[in-house]
Amino acid sequence: MTGDPQKFPCLLLAGGQSRRMGGGAKFLKKLGSKTLLMHIIDVLRPQVGEFALNMNMEAHGDVPSDIPVIKDSVSGFAGPLAGILTGMEYFNKKNVHSSHMLSVPTDAPFIPSNLVTRLASEIEGTTSKIVMANSVGRVHPVVALWPLSLAADLRAVLVKEDLRKILVFANRYPRSEVIWDESEGDPFFNINRPEDLAEAERRLSHSPT
Repeated sequence: MTGDPQKFPCLLLAGGQSRRMGGGAKFLKKLGSKTLLMHIIDVLRPQVGEFALNMNMEAHGDVPSDIPVIKDSVSGFAGPLAGILTGMEYFNKKNVHSSHMLSVPTDAPFIPSNLVTRLASEIEGTTSKIVMANSVGRVHPVVALWPLSLAADLRAVLVKEDLRKILVFANRYPRSEVIWDESEGDPFFNINRPEDLAEAERRLSHSPT
């Protein structure tokens, strides 16, 4: 899909194998009346220019037809860093008019409506800074704005160094974090196991919206 060139493109990360959830496309699990994926897409549509979904399996179900699915551009299920690289290379090939790419996981259905605004406020006019979300006392490396200019560097460390840890890579560059309040629950709560989905159902049922 083609979006607003003034907004960052968004990579939806679903490249894992969802073993703790029993396998399959975890993001197509229902939370309330919508899939996890649609909860995230609905809150991000007003915030981003366009989407791409990074996924390494065949998903049969409610993947919106206007969102392209892209498989890892490096082999071997190399983790979220491989997905981030794939997104960078995809959007660079499209020549998007943006300095950064937003990445978000597809198992975090409570992504905040001010995510992009707050992360972008930390870029401070530079095109080289990585900005990550932080809540409940920890950083969320897959919820971040990534400079698209880092694609070649990232490919090099994945292929030549076999690096898999996001923060090890990110800490080589200017980086900052934006802290979210979790008084109404962690906005980056992610669903890995069936009991996490049950907890999300309880949280959704008590939500004022």
